[in-house]
Amino acid sequence: MADRLDTPLETRRRFIRRPQLDEDASGKISESIARFLGTPRFIIYLTLFCLVWIAWNIWAPEGMRFDQAANGFTALTLMLSLQASYAAPLILLAQNRQTDRDRVQAEQDRQRSERNLADTEFLAREMAALRIALSEVATRDFVRSELRNMLEDLTAERDGDKEHDGDRPEKKGDRSRGGGDRQARG
Repeated sequence: MADRLDTPLETRRRFIRRPQLDEDASGKISESIARFLGTPRFIIYLTLFCLVWIAWNIWAPEGMRFDQAANGFTALTLMLSLQASYAAPLILLAQNRQTDRDRVQAEQDRQRSERNLADTEFLAREMAALRIALSEVATRDFVRSELRNMLEDLTAERDGDKEHDGDRPEKKGDRSRGGGDRQARG
C-alpha cells in the first residue's frame, strides 16, 4: 500500500493479458447489428423462424420435438427473451454513437454558421465603405458642370484680355513686351 493517498499504487504484472477491444470497432459492429434489427428483413426472418419452430414442435414426430406446445413453447420464449436482452443494449450503443455524431455535426454547423456570419459582417462593412467612398467621388455631371464653369471662366478671361488689348495701340515691338507684361500680371 502506498504511504500517501496522492501516490498511485504500483500496477501488478499479469501473466495473462486482458483482451483490449477497440471501442470504434465494437461500436461499428453494434451499429450494424442494430441497423439490421430495425429492418423489415429482420422482422420477416424472425417471423419465419418462429413459425418454423412452432410448426416443427407441433407436427414433427414425437421423438424429434424439443419444445412442447403443452409447456407454452418455453424454449422459444427463452430464445426470444435472449434475443431481446442482447438487442436492447446494442440499440442503445448505436443510439449513443449517433448522438455523438450528431453532437460533432452540430458543432461543425455552429462553427460554419459563425464563419458565415463573420463573412457577412465583413462584406457589409466593405459595402458601407464603398458607399462612403463613392459618395465622395466626383460624378460625371459634377465634372461636366465644373468643366463648363472653367470653360466659361476661360472664355470670359480671354474676352476680357481682348478688350483690354484693344484699348491701347499695338506696335511692332510691343507684342513681345505685352506678352511679358501678361506673364508678369498672371
